Amino acid sequence: MESQQGLTAQEVERRRQAGQSNRAPQSATKTVGQIVRDNICTYFNLVFMVLAVMLALVGSWLNMGFLGIVFCNTIIGIFQQLRAKKTVDELTLVSARRVRCLRGGTWGEQLSEELVKDDVVEFGAGDQIVADAVVLSGTAQANESLLTGEANPITKTAGDALRSGSYLMAGRCVARLTRVGADSYANRLTAAAQADGQKVAKGEMMRSLDKLIRVIGIALIPVGAALLYKQHWVLELSMRSSVESTVAALIGMIPEGLYLLTSVALAVGMMRLAGRRVLTQDMNCIETLARVDVLCVDKTGTITEPTMQAGEPIPLADCPDLNDVLCSCYAGDIPDNDTGRALQKAYGQGKPRWAVGQTIPFNTAYKYSAKALQGWGMCVVGAPDVLAGARSAEFAPQLTALLDTGCRVLLLARYDGTLAPGDKPDADRLQFLALLPLQNPIRANAPKTFAYFAKQGVQVKVISGDDPRAVSRVAAQAGIAGAENWVDASRLQNDRELASAAAQATVFGRVTPEQKRKLVHALQAQSHTVAMTGDGVNDVLALKDADCGIAMASGAQAAAQVAQLVLLDSDFGALPAVVGEGRRVINNIQRSASLFLVKNIFSLLLSVVALCLPLAYPFKPLQLSLVSSVTIGIPSFILALEPNRELVRGRFLRNVLRAALPGGLTDFLLVFCAMGFGFAFDLPANTVETICTLVVLTVGICVLWGVCRPFTPWHWVLWGSCAVLGYGGAVLVAPWLDLVWLDLGGSLVLLVLLALVPPTLYAVTLAMDRLRSTAAELVQKMRQ
Repeated sequence: MESQQGLTAQEVERRRQAGQSNRAPQSATKTVGQIVRDNICTYFNLVFMVLAVMLALVGSWLNMGFLGIVFCNTIIGIFQQLRAKKTVDELTLVSARRVRCLRGGTWGEQLSEELVKDDVVEFGAGDQIVADAVVLSGTAQANESLLTGEANPITKTAGDALRSGSYLMAGRCVARLTRVGADSYANRLTAAAQADGQKVAKGEMMRSLDKLIRVIGIALIPVGAALLYKQHWVLELSMRSSVESTVAALIGMIPEGLYLLTSVALAVGMMRLAGRRVLTQDMNCIETLARVDVLCVDKTGTITEPTMQAGEPIPLADCPDLNDVLCSCYAGDIPDNDTGRALQKAYGQGKPRWAVGQTIPFNTAYKYSAKALQGWGMCVVGAPDVLAGARSAEFAPQLTALLDTGCRVLLLARYDGTLAPGDKPDADRLQFLALLPLQNPIRANAPKTFAYFAKQGVQVKVISGDDPRAVSRVAAQAGIAGAENWVDASRLQNDRELASAAAQATVFGRVTPEQKRKLVHALQAQSHTVAMTGDGVNDVLALKDADCGIAMASGAQAAAQVAQLVLLDSDFGALPAVVGEGRRVINNIQRSASLFLVKNIFSLLLSVVALCLPLAYPFKPLQLSLVSSVTIGIPSFILALEPNRELVRGRFLRNVLRAALPGGLTDFLLVFCAMGFGFAFDLPANTVETICTLVVLTVGICVLWGVCRPFTPWHWVLWGSCAVLGYGGAVLVAPWLDLVWLDLGGSLVLLVLLALVPPTLYAVTLAMDRLRSTAAELVQKMRQ
């Protein structure tokens, strides 16, 4: 195989047949089989099947109706997750990385998955290394921090190895792939991590749900066994009645639709984001989005358009060869970034006068580039204050005038000596030739976008490698509050000063990639949930460590690879909708979860009472199925898909329990009273069951009233429909639910208990609010 020609079509096909393609060992999403399996083979589905078998053994066929709800839940979960998978897979294909590849003597682009071992490819600054390779020609600087944690760039020349998962910070090189697919370094690391049981960290909401469901799952078995023993062998009820009561109690304790609701809501959220051309690479980030209260943005490509324009040079010395110098530097160059492309378009269109020898590509770590023009000398272009240091006062008036307009400014200078990558030029050996102004127009939708975040209580921090004065000016033009509070990160001496600046300043200039990451860490240490947007290699470290990294698809491949969200249209104006979608999903899940836990709380308390007192559990499975459907199942799924852009506050489980406890305790107190009346007046069991079912239905309708507030026309329709379905169903299908017509005594008991529902619910809610307030005051006093 000749490297100058690349592989032939026949050689490519042979390697594919030999399994030497660069396909990842695992898809980014679950397979169809995994989705079906995960929805069917769940712990609670197993519990439901055991309960159904118990009912079948005693001939209680009608009370197995809950299996219909379980079946529908499973089908809905599979369908929604399959739709989400299809949508995400299609977007993943659209956003797939394309690599410049040499085959049959012709350069073209190939999807990274279509590459094979021994392919000859070209990588430039910002490109992710898609497979292990060896450099054939060129010079580049690779960052392997995503693999090793070491942020310092490593120079790569001919013969050096490139590791998959790293990315180029500067330069350009041609390489031959040596290990692909599962054999590559990055995939072997991933496989080792999976073998060690490491998984992507779940959000606080999913961790809380897992913990809740684990506790309930463990409690079911002993509680169920004890209830069955108590009902049949102590109270001497028939085996059929004992099994029916036990199954009803356990079904009441299982939040059968809660996990499904969460999965469906997240899947729908992913689909809605996909409809806005936003690729969600990690479902957990939807929860993080809802909690974001600080948004860190880069200037170029985020506040401003990514397309940069270079203006006329501002001469600093008498240099008749200025245009020839600029032309020689940029003519025939292959730009690695927007700045390079703008400079080449403005200055590199003529015929170069001097040939280029040694080249030092631009790097954000040292903020300059250099080229040796044969017969002229070393030409250096970089940040004015970094290159010139204290000597920048010599051209301060010209520089200040440009910065005040919001321009980015580079210094062109001649260096008396030689340089190696990473060397800091001696300012005294520089001859200042010109200032090169560059301008990015502000995005048309930027002011509106930042106004949205200000209204939503989200702080915006502008983090840029440019001069802070220019960044501050651009931020002010974009309408960012506090843009006048800027800091020069190059002057921050230590992490303590950086953390202090993170709390006080809005604009940060002259920030290195490592400082960007430290700023994110500092904000997180101050209890903020941080989202970071970026599109360049200098943003990769911060994107990776932010709570939610948001990359622009038009930017560096490495940035898109580590981010949780990728804006495929690179439209910063899409962010309000993205954050709003996260809030909608989590707020609605939180609101709907409270409906589920009302039933779980009262069922658990009632089961404990039934174990401690000589009382039978007063429900049959089908009766609770009716109540659950109209007061929990139907409204929760509808409410979970509503608009809701409120900032998410507090802990998920604490918020849900706080909302659910009043309803659960009201259910328990009134049902316990009904059981007491039944015991005191020797009411028939089916009369007590009827009273308890109607009481719990009424409490559920009242709780739903509170959840539906503030009422909209659609909320009135939802609440009214659920009330009609509940009471109408209790009447129309009463024979199948074992509900009976009440005599005078039973009717009076029911009327009294129904009349007590609103005042009891209000009193319990008020008592809990006062208890919580008192507890908060005690905690405050203890802290003081």
